[in-house]
Amino acid sequence: MFTHRRKLPIGIQTLRDIREGGYYYVDKTPLIARLVDSGKHYFLSRPRRFGKSLLLDTIACAFEGRRELFDAHDGADGSAPRERLFLADHWDWARPHPVIRLSFAAGRLEKREQLERHIHAQLEANARHLGIELPPAQTDIPLRFDALIERAAAVHGRQAVVLVDEYDKPILDNLEAPEVARAMREGLRNLYSVIKGRDADLRFVLLTGVSKFSKVSIFSGLNNLRDITLSPEYGTICGYTDEDIDTVFAAELEAAAAEGQPLDREEIRRWYNGYRWGPVSVYNPFDVLLLLAERQFRAHWFETGTPTFLVHWLRGKGFFTPRLERMLAEEDLLSAFDVDDIAVEAMLWQTGYLTIRRVEDCGGLLSYELGVPNREVRGALNRALLYFGWYPAEQRQLLQPRTLYHALLQADTDALRAHFERLYASIPHDWVRANPIARYEGYCASVFYSHLASLGLDIVPEEVSNPGQCDLVIRHAGRAWVIEFKVVDGEEPTGEAMRQLKARDYAAKHRGAPGITEVIELGVEFSRAKRQIVGWEVARGR
Repeated sequence: MFTHRRKLPIGIQTLRDIREGGYYYVDKTPLIARLVDSGKHYFLSRPRRFGKSLLLDTIACAFEGRRELFDAHDGADGSAPRERLFLADHWDWARPHPVIRLSFAAGRLEKREQLERHIHAQLEANARHLGIELPPAQTDIPLRFDALIERAAAVHGRQAVVLVDEYDKPILDNLEAPEVARAMREGLRNLYSVIKGRDADLRFVLLTGVSKFSKVSIFSGLNNLRDITLSPEYGTICGYTDEDIDTVFAAELEAAAAEGQPLDREEIRRWYNGYRWGPVSVYNPFDVLLLLAERQFRAHWFETGTPTFLVHWLRGKGFFTPRLERMLAEEDLLSAFDVDDIAVEAMLWQTGYLTIRRVEDCGGLLSYELGVPNREVRGALNRALLYFGWYPAEQRQLLQPRTLYHALLQADTDALRAHFERLYASIPHDWVRANPIARYEGYCASVFYSHLASLGLDIVPEEVSNPGQCDLVIRHAGRAWVIEFKVVDGEEPTGEAMRQLKARDYAAKHRGAPGITEVIELGVEFSRAKRQIVGWEVARGR
């Protein structure tokens, strides 16, 4: 029935395999044409598994003059048919360029010596591919890289192209060992410093990675790169748009429905959309492909690499987890990323756990509002924070997400209180004493928020309304839970949390709101001395 269905390119990062193997391909070549026509030195940051490697391979194939991969093919010879790509008619195919490709995507390098061997091996592989000779291996890396660019241009009679995939991975893999990370940074700086000096021999340069290390720290001297990470015209150069889902993958949605496994379009959006580097939000492509293949809503992207380092790093900083829903950052802060100085906002945004929700121009200074992009990240990251940040392995059975979910579904406030009392009691006292957040009122709210957010619920912490700021609002199963936290020094409740809810009427905006049939006000008081809930007042209304 679905003769026009193709194979799903899960894990495929080469254009040739996709075009000759009968896989779906979302045509990004209009953006590639614009990129190449507009300049020659670029840098792009995107989270892992967003299609950076495929983007670089597509650019390489174009510069190498492999027009057959961009042209249409009718499949008459038994191969998979394919449609014509934009670049087929918008490229100078008569002028191929020598392409130098460097990648740090595979494996993990843990010593400076390993990094240098890896770079030497790649320089030699590029030289063999381009039919040129390099200075001997005893020569240092910058001189060999410089010679590679110069000789590639001279031998082929055209300027060279340099493409670097995951330029920062050797550093990111060693952030837990700062001395090693600094050594990796110096080794990479030596490599990248060559590029600017060879400008006359270069037609195009693109470096991609996860992080935006400061130019001073890693791109010393390479100050001519245009950073297109937040350029509006390239916001969709990686990732799938709503239009892509509805057109390129339409046959998959139709097949799922016909086979009795329909995929709700709004649910797909809620789970996997929300990443924004420009005016149009995009989906994580890895998630979409796994969803279409398995037809199950799961944290596919997150599960490919649980960020235990990130979780322990956040815990060590005493991070107030409700901030995940709303953080404010200036433009320079998002770029403030270096081994010795990593801002929480920069780390979470660049790794894909926060995205840009709103941009405000404050007299030429851009201010960004950040938040979790979707249900996958909200639920999976908070589960990781619970599992690896707060509870030892022997205590994790107490988390019982099913119990928590049903308590909310049935609006059973007694069961909800009992659940949270068990959870607070099970957090080791050593953790509480050692963690800086325990000194602040945010400890109670952080634990409460992360447990609820681990279910992927619609949560708004510190919701701003006219009367002030409410600590937490949950919308679930037709109800709005409006929650206020207070920390008390003694061991007895004071009633202050509920008094503030009533006095400021935080719940007013939810009464009669679309889809809300009940409003539950919940005042929670937490004893600093007992490290436990001592006050729990509930008021219900419509």
